[in-house]
Amino acid sequence: MALLHKADIRPTKLELLSGWLPAQSWYSGPSDPDVTRVAAGRLDDPAGAVGLEIMLVQVGDGPVLHTPLTYRGAPLDGADEFLIGTTEHSVLGTRWVYDAAGDPVFAAVLADVIRTGGTQAAEEVHGDGEVVIRQPSLFLRGSGSPEASGAPEILRRPGAPATPGEATLTGRWSGVDTPVVLARLTA
Repeated sequence: MALLHKADIRPTKLELLSGWLPAQSWYSGPSDPDVTRVAAGRLDDPAGAVGLEIMLVQVGDGPVLHTPLTYRGAPLDGADEFLIGTTEHSVLGTRWVYDAAGDPVFAAVLADVIRTGGTQAAEEVHGDGEVVIRQPSLFLRGSGSPEASGAPEILRRPGAPATPGEATLTGRWSGVDTPVVLARLTA
């Protein structure tokens, strides 16, 4: 279960991504992008310490980009190159936002979801004295490959369907009926 808070976040995740994307080698859009969210889903950190979000974004009519994020209450030692920035969360305070590709908690959870055939976490939003279950806009599924080994590889430009027998995480969202590969385990 992903526990979320109804809160104000400054700067927003999309504002952080707008400043971060142009410096990425796999990004080929404008230098001052207007980033929009296409879909997002959460994974569950069993320890409950790190927020894990798989976010798909788009710049203009460009390709959909896979930008998974992790949210932490303190800096992650040795991960400065993966730091996207910090935000002020009105409930949780300062949050360090990382490109999940460099976060070991994300890598472990992602590999587990792929191996076990897991799906996105249920999203429970707390705020104004009530709890609301939010439906994800991104539906995730691991391939269920218990014998697979290796580290997760994030596909930054998803679009291809899974190959039978491949250890993958696929996603499906509005307008995409056939699940596409978002990540795979590499030997």
